[in-house]
Amino acid sequence: MNEIFKNMKESMDRFFGSHPKMMVRTTDPNTSIDAAEKIDSTTLEQQVYEAIAKYPNGCITEEVMSHFPNHGIQTISPRFAPLVRKGFIEDTGERRKASTGHSQRVMKVIKK
Repeated sequence: MNEIFKNMKESMDRFFGSHPKMMVRTTDPNTSIDAAEKIDSTTLEQQVYEAIAKYPNGCITEEVMSHFPNHGIQTISPRFAPLVRKGFIEDTGERRKASTGHSQRVMKVIKK
């Protein structure tokens, strides 16, 4: 059974997740690099993708965050850019107002 999960994890790593070095700038302090190495970006990216996929008409960051009550914005929002780069989600160009009154970009899963 563990072999099945190992193979699933390896498959997910090919699609989701980013190498820790890709998540920090060269000018970041060592503490940022250490923190990036402790993040399971594979799981987080997959979870963020799945949250966005629940909104067929797209969603804003505030809506995505509602699916992650135990995570801060600083943990979740960095997952958007890699998902865009990998072609899983897109910024639709549309903006919607969040409860704060600020406009947020609308993100949507790209159907393949």
